[in-house]
Amino acid sequence: MRAGANRQGIELICPAGNLPALKAAVDHGADAVYLGLQDATNARHFPGLNFDDKRLAEGIGYARTRGVRVLFAVNTYPQPAGWAQWTRAVDRAGESGADALILADIGLMDYACTRWPQMPLHLSVQASATNPEALRFYSEHFGVRRAVLPRVLSLQQIERVSADSPVEVEVFGFGSLCVMAEGRCLLSSYVAGQSPNTCGACSPAQAVAWRETPQGLESRLGRVLTDRYAAGEAAGYPTICKGRYRVGGRTYYTLEEPSSLNTLQLLPELAAAGVAAIKIEGRQRSAAYVREVTRVWRSALDRLARDEIAFRADPQWQATLDGLSEGVQTTFGPYHRPWQ
Repeated sequence: MRAGANRQGIELICPAGNLPALKAAVDHGADAVYLGLQDATNARHFPGLNFDDKRLAEGIGYARTRGVRVLFAVNTYPQPAGWAQWTRAVDRAGESGADALILADIGLMDYACTRWPQMPLHLSVQASATNPEALRFYSEHFGVRRAVLPRVLSLQQIERVSADSPVEVEVFGFGSLCVMAEGRCLLSSYVAGQSPNTCGACSPAQAVAWRETPQGLESRLGRVLTDRYAAGEAAGYPTICKGRYRVGGRTYYTLEEPSSLNTLQLLPELAAAGVAAIKIEGRQRSAAYVREVTRVWRSALDRLARDEIAFRADPQWQATLDGLSEGVQTTFGPYHRPWQ
């Protein structure tokens, strides 16, 4: 089956942090890709990532000729002084011919509805909408057609939200997992001086520092020591929530241990819950990562579409995803709460 051909079942939405990643996702089975601009209007604002006008046009053209949709993320929150930059990003999405616009801010939704009334709107995970009432508000006032649910909901909660939702629901299926509610985390802003919700980067690059010491390789965010790695130990990008700290005489992952969400085994339950799309996290990751993750999830969703009842995750798929995960380990995260 060619890339982007119409399929039955759950849609696969893959990250495109740059043009090579976009092409990798398109070539290996994505139904849609999501991307953003090279500025603070999107929530993956890191040096070397995202799209300028030339690469945006090339990427959309590449995807369109292969039947793959492009979703344009303008999913941070503008401040009054920067309002024109965010509305311009919405305009660039409309002018580019993208298939949908992913927004979190109510003001931008109002602007998009007025300026680009034919552009389908998706509610970003950054909006932190976790109940049918919130989704109904966005649907009725701004015509939102799909909502990306935050990664704090259990499977049972997703079932209840989906059952009463007036719009399609999309959930994250694989990738870096954050303990915080999206759009509500302020941890890095306390030490880096910039909020990820307005500047587009958790742990902005200019606040990150690495230093070799006699005790090992140290990572810092601002002035905060987030971790210290022994020789040969894998070192992750420093974030406050996934750092190791000394508490009560012990050094350990105080808030959250590095791991990746992996819902591959839960696909039948997510399908039964009425989930319309699975989103893969990772716009900050390499094209090789995007290629392998897309390939695995395309195979899994095709198998699910053929026989939902008999679906089983292939052990090789799991091994591939384990090797690509943060901390080289995966979890169901909040999707699995045995006490519910």
